[in-house]
Amino acid sequence: MRIGLISDTHIPEAHPELWPQVFHAFEGVEMILHGGDVHEFWIIDQLEKIAPTYVARGNGEDGGGGRPVQPEDPRVKEVWEVEAGGMLIGMTHYIPMPEMPPNLTVERWIKKLFPERKPDVLIYGDTHVEQIDIFDGVLCINPGSPTYPHGLNTQFGTIGFLDIEDGKADASIWQLTEHGIVPFDWASSRRPW
Repeated sequence: MRIGLISDTHIPEAHPELWPQVFHAFEGVEMILHGGDVHEFWIIDQLEKIAPTYVARGNGEDGGGGRPVQPEDPRVKEVWEVEAGGMLIGMTHYIPMPEMPPNLTVERWIKKLFPERKPDVLIYGDTHVEQIDIFDGVLCINPGSPTYPHGLNTQFGTIGFLDIEDGKADASIWQLTEHGIVPFDWASSRRPW
């Protein structure tokens, strides 16, 4: 099972439309998980032409930065729990990254958001910085932003994929280019933490 991961699209603030490379890259995925700050919900409609799409409600949907508050939509929730490929995938817009112990830690945030069952995988956004980590046994993935990578001006950013096979999850980050996508070069990335 392959799942497309995207976050912080900021459309139309970042760009009038989402890069077409994103839609081409997601062809064939079984679902799309958007880590929030989609801003305009017609982007969800476009992504749903490819696969069922779930979106974490971000501050950009709740009037952050003077933007209009977006209406309620069953495809958009603050916290998601999605069963896929025999795994529980959690999704929310914000987790404390970087962590600020002792109170603002990913482990504590996971327990707060998912009190009944810890997810196997957690998708999040907010920072615009691509990241794959394991916290307290949970695979945590931020696909970055396809339009505002690292909070910089509009340019080609990143998306991700979650592959689930035989009860095991594997995540990857991909860099958008003018002609498509290429594997993300972790060695040259500037991670703030």
